[in-house]
Amino acid sequence: MRLLIMGTGNMASQHATQFAAIEGVELVAGVDTDPVRLNAFCDDHNIPERFETLEAALRWGQFDACANVTPDRVHHCTSMALIAEGKHVFCEKPLATDHRKAAEMTEAAERAGVVNMVNLTYRNVPQLQKARELVLAGALGEVRHVEASYLQSWLVSRAWGDWRTEPRWLWRLSTEHGSNGVLGDVGVHILDFAVFGAATDVTRGFARLQTFPKAEGDAIGDYKLDANDSFTMSVEFANGALGVIHASRFATGYLNTLRLRIFGDKGAIELQHGLDGASLRACIGEDVEAPVWRDVQVEPVPTNYQRFVEAVRMGCNLEPTFRHAANLQKVLDLALLSNGERKEVMAV
Repeated sequence: MRLLIMGTGNMASQHATQFAAIEGVELVAGVDTDPVRLNAFCDDHNIPERFETLEAALRWGQFDACANVTPDRVHHCTSMALIAEGKHVFCEKPLATDHRKAAEMTEAAERAGVVNMVNLTYRNVPQLQKARELVLAGALGEVRHVEASYLQSWLVSRAWGDWRTEPRWLWRLSTEHGSNGVLGDVGVHILDFAVFGAATDVTRGFARLQTFPKAEGDAIGDYKLDANDSFTMSVEFANGALGVIHASRFATGYLNTLRLRIFGDKGAIELQHGLDGASLRACIGEDVEAPVWRDVQVEPVPTNYQRFVEAVRMGCNLEPTFRHAANLQKVLDLALLSNGERKEVMAV
């Protein structure tokens, strides 16, 4: 598979490294509007062809698939252009900035018959795959309650850099610079964590979003700091279970931690994933009465990068697809509506 990488910012290096390690994948070209960044990236990853526009790359056309690592706001227009030329697309999350665009991308990809996948990176966590396996096997019985959280602390810590002075963080706090806040940035991750792990979809919910004061006049230079910093969602799932999903950038003491707890009428599981690794515990079977929690052993799973390459080789989609990501985006859009109207909304 001949792969083009579009967008050569921070995340692009992860894509290049992961794809280059897969047998049969050749990194043939890079695209970026910044020629200095483009050339440095391509030099680092031994990529021969360089283009400053997607249009120029498409005229060249000597590639089979594209890793779309552009900013969120241009996922739609760039992916649509690639799909129109019959190119397979591996798109960074979120698929689009709203459900309408995500649905349009999904329908275009399905009509064109191209492989389409979204890089929901926590699908790479073996403990999450195992959690879903236990749910589907009935080890927990009927799922009744779900708790999911994504906790970050970069607004109260300089461990990842200083957001007060660095544009790579400041844009995430400003709607004018393309941010939908913590809901748009990591909301898609924790929502997928919950629905994939619990093997059920959100059908309705009530959401609250909050933007906290962070600087004098709520602005730093050209950045108006108006994007949401924390959100909570009270949801109902298709199987009748209730759940709470929340995320914050003010979670002091947690650099980047995801948690998922799933409770059924016959057992429960608890998953935690952070920068130091992941763990999965279960309280099932006879252990429910004590109660006793035991560590669950897991095996490695294929990464999204590997699944995308395999999907292209087979000529069929593998999860997580554009359609799944579009469904997640619908829930996130409805969370914004729920917050604005202060009422519960239906997701189906």
